[in-house]
Amino acid sequence: MSDTVEESVVLSLDGTNSKLFPFLPYILQDIWEIGTSPETVLKLIKAHTTNYSNLRILDLGCGKGAVSVTVSKELKCQCYGIDAIEEFIEEARDKAREFNIEEYCHFECGDIRIKIHEIGSYDIIILGAIGPVLGDYYSTLTQLSNCLNEGGLVIIDDGYIDHESEYSHPSYRKKSVLLNGISDAGMTVIDEIVMENDAIKEADDIIYKGIRHRCQELIKIHPDQKSLFDDYIKQQEEENETLETEIICSTMLLSRCV
Repeated sequence: MSDTVEESVVLSLDGTNSKLFPFLPYILQDIWEIGTSPETVLKLIKAHTTNYSNLRILDLGCGKGAVSVTVSKELKCQCYGIDAIEEFIEEARDKAREFNIEEYCHFECGDIRIKIHEIGSYDIIILGAIGPVLGDYYSTLTQLSNCLNEGGLVIIDDGYIDHESEYSHPSYRKKSVLLNGISDAGMTVIDEIVMENDAIKEADDIIYKGIRHRCQELIKIHPDQKSLFDDYIKQQEEENETLETEIICSTMLLSRCV
């Protein structure tokens, strides 16, 4: 495990400097749905499962619990979310109380790279826009296989480069590369929802506005760290440009090969 948990979390939120880690709760305080669309995840689950109330769902890198809370509220199923930021977990628990679903939603602060070796098996595992925290697709799915019940499903929210594109990026691969990793891990894509460009831009704009506002506040509070926050604003701008022009944003549903 080469990266620290702080480095891993910052990278998953499109940053590069681990010194940003303690400021993330402040920077993201206005945003509940940090990454994956809860409605998209819910749509895939409802389309491919039955007996919703019996489902056990593991939400890795759950952020503030938007996906778990939405799914549990709708389906009355058990969701267990893990995230490395304590303040995010506290907010997730608050949301579960707000929606009166504490009996269904359980949240814990921890390093998912360690936790996946300590927990039981689940019917659905969600990796919602957390990046390569567990490695590439082959490494990730191989590790998660021990946490997946027979007939279980994996939902991965990620972006990839169109196979006809000449574009390259250190954080994104062509879909064929991802599919090869999935296949090598003994799994296959059984459904996929691709996000429309207009929806991507709308979501990006909302998140960016909140991040920029809070970073500008932090610059006034910590002027000696101005470059840290300015760099994060710039990184968000660059990431949004990439997502809106070069990347296909997708939520894929995987199952084991029969």
